Amino acid sequence: MDRYEYDMDIVSMTKRELAMMYAPDLTPHAAVNRLMQWINYHPTLTQELLATGYRKTSRILTAKQVHLIVERLGEP
Repeated sequence: MDRYEYDMDIVSMTKRELAMMYAPDLTPHAAVNRLMQWINYHPTLTQELLATGYRKTSRILTAKQVHLIVERLGEP
């Protein structure tokens, strides 16, 4: 995997934590829903996440999964 420089730390985190970084003005539930909509909008991202063992019911994202999301959606 190529190394990218981000202002945020690419570490394992909950889906809620990442979602709130992207949408701090929303409730946690609404932020997760929005993040899931964005992920589902990108079929390539969805396939890449599934290849890492991700499931839509997963609550914890690995550092690799966070990296893939930030790479496709941009840094929050």
